[in-house]
Amino acid sequence: MDMLKYIFTNKYFYIGGLALVIFGAAFLLMADKLIMPSYTNYNEGITVPDVSKISMEEAESMLTSYGLRFEITERRSNPAYPADYVIDQSPEAANIVKPNRKIYLTVNTEFKPTVEVPKLVDLNLRNAELQLQNYGLQVGSRSYESSRFKNVVLRQSLPAGAIVEKGAVVDLVISDGLGERMVTVPEIVGLRLPEAQLALRRAGLNVGEVQFRPVRDIVPNTVLDYSPKQEELREGETLTLVISERFEVIEETEGGAVIIDSTDSNPDSLNTTLPDSLNNQPNNNDLN
Repeated sequence: MDMLKYIFTNKYFYIGGLALVIFGAAFLLMADKLIMPSYTNYNEGITVPDVSKISMEEAESMLTSYGLRFEITERRSNPAYPADYVIDQSPEAANIVKPNRKIYLTVNTEFKPTVEVPKLVDLNLRNAELQLQNYGLQVGSRSYESSRFKNVVLRQSLPAGAIVEKGAVVDLVISDGLGERMVTVPEIVGLRLPEAQLALRRAGLNVGEVQFRPVRDIVPNTVLDYSPKQEELREGETLTLVISERFEVIEETEGGAVIIDSTDSNPDSLNTTLPDSLNNQPNNNDLN
């Protein structure tokens, strides 16, 4: 206890403690102003140059001259740029970074991805277009040839199973829905509509517009006429049918003037046709 009392009552203890605190504060201030800035390059910054859309060789030279490092993190194909051109960078241009900072680059590759051409023959045009889109291919020209089934792919310019570059163009030959041979139009006038449709389908023809016409004394839904009126048509062509429908008679009652036949010689008949108001009118003789 005497030793502790001596220490805490000795003025040199307090002087030493104060000197230790001052020394620590001075060290921290010196570290903040001198040591740390030299380690972290405090208050120093470099504006990142734009190295996109230039060759990798030029980008390397520019980044090195700015005191920056670089790393290629990705290579991908972009037809808008030549091979070995920088197409993206991180951090982006105009950002402020510390010296020796690493810039990450995406570089265009000369290698282009390939895909397998799908089978399009016998698909309808819409499905064929979707298939090409899913495979990363493009629809080229569309030409048409006579064939019975409309909008069906007959041929494709790139064969199914071929390995081509992604984005390649595939030209298509499409059916126009018309056959190459002429067919005889069956006799359909007088047939009911379902029977006429079946006869035309068997002949290789199609039914288009159906027009209805009210007629008397004919069973409804009977074929009255058709167009075009030709004996033969190209297979797959379409006919317009005129079909009977029920004739509805609507009687109308109209009021109006009474028609008097002045040629009638029977006076009684004249009186019976006149209204009472006219029969009671006085004649000129009565007035005299």
